[in-house]
Amino acid sequence: MNEKETVKEVATKPPREKKKWNIVIYEELCKGCSICVDFCPTDVLTMKGDVVAVKALERCTGCQLCDLRCPDFAIQVFPE
Repeated sequence: MNEKETVKEVATKPPREKKKWNIVIYEELCKGCSICVDFCPTDVLTMKGDVVAVKALERCTGCQLCDLRCPDFAIQVFPE
């Protein structure tokens, strides 16, 4: 198989569906430090008062940086 055949094969494949993610916030555990908001590379989270909130779930890539960086285990990211 030559390079042109490989490119043609890739070009004709249907696009993969974007994986969807869920974010659970345990408000009773959140102390409002905003570390998760600061680490989110796609600006999914925001602060509402003293608690984190999801503002754009459709942007979530599932990187789980918010989940990993939360010192209080107040946020959890998992596939839909």
